[in-house]
Amino acid sequence: MARSLKKGPYVNEKLLRKVMRQVEAGEKKIMKTWARDCDIPPEFVGFTFAVHNGKEFIPVYVTEQMVGHKLGEFAWTTKFKIHGGKMADAETKAAAPAS
Repeated sequence: MARSLKKGPYVNEKLLRKVMRQVEAGEKKIMKTWARDCDIPPEFVGFTFAVHNGKEFIPVYVTEQMVGHKLGEFAWTTKFKIHGGKMADAETKAAAPAS
C-alpha cells in the first residue's frame, strides 16, 4: 500500500544530513546505510550508497530514474537460483566422462 500524499515521502533524516554535508564539502564518498525503507529524493542523485541486504553491503549508485523508489529495491536480499534449462543440460553433458 502506498504512503499517503498528505504525509509525504519517508526520507531517513540521518542519511539526508550525510548527503547535505557531502554536498557542502564537495565530495562523493560511499555512505553505508541500513535504511532500506528510505525513499530516494532528488538530492540523492549522483551519490553511491552501500545498502545492507542482511548479510553484506551492496553498492547502489543513484540515478534520476530511481527517484521515488526505496533504497532496498536495488539491493536484493536473496539470490535467484536457476533450475534446469539449456545451461544445466550443457553442463551435465560436459561433466559426463566420454566412453
